Amino acid sequence: MKKAFLLLSFLLVSIGSYSFRATAESSSAASFVSSGAINWITWEQAVQKSEKERKKILVDVYTDWCGWCKRMDKATFQQAHIAKYVNEHFYAIKFNAEYREEIVFNGKTYKFVENGRRGYHELAAEIMRGRLSYPTLVFLDERKKVIQPIPGYKDPEQFEKIITYFGRNEYLKTPWESYQKSYQPLSKE
Repeated sequence: MKKAFLLLSFLLVSIGSYSFRATAESSSAASFVSSGAINWITWEQAVQKSEKERKKILVDVYTDWCGWCKRMDKATFQQAHIAKYVNEHFYAIKFNAEYREEIVFNGKTYKFVENGRRGYHELAAEIMRGRLSYPTLVFLDERKKVIQPIPGYKDPEQFEKIITYFGRNEYLKTPWESYQKSYQPLSKE
């Protein structure tokens, strides 16, 4: 009886472990969609949508093991006024820097690169300008060219300033230091 119980327990744990691993792998894909208010879409969807209606692209580059990435998901991206602004002004992509599938972007094919125990995706390295640090926010213009990667955790207040700086095209005419001093927060309706 004990052997049967142990065997059944082992099978349940194995099935649960496989199910968890499959779920984790699918959620770490470039097609990750959060249950939060930001409308996260895939690279492919962002490219298709931008052909019809041009908008800037916001890319949240993360990894599954990054604690600061998870904190930003909960503390920053869940703010309703921030999500509303992002959805109105950007196509938002949540991109796992360790994604293993090929992505074709701007006419080039990017692949996963084995590097030690983990590795990285070539597209993450390119849009982050070779500085693999997580989380990193990457802003692309309406022509899908990198404006700027911004590494590190951003709390809601910092993130709000950054998204409005790029969303309002202030980066084209106002130095960041000046913008921060004159910044008026978004309404938190």
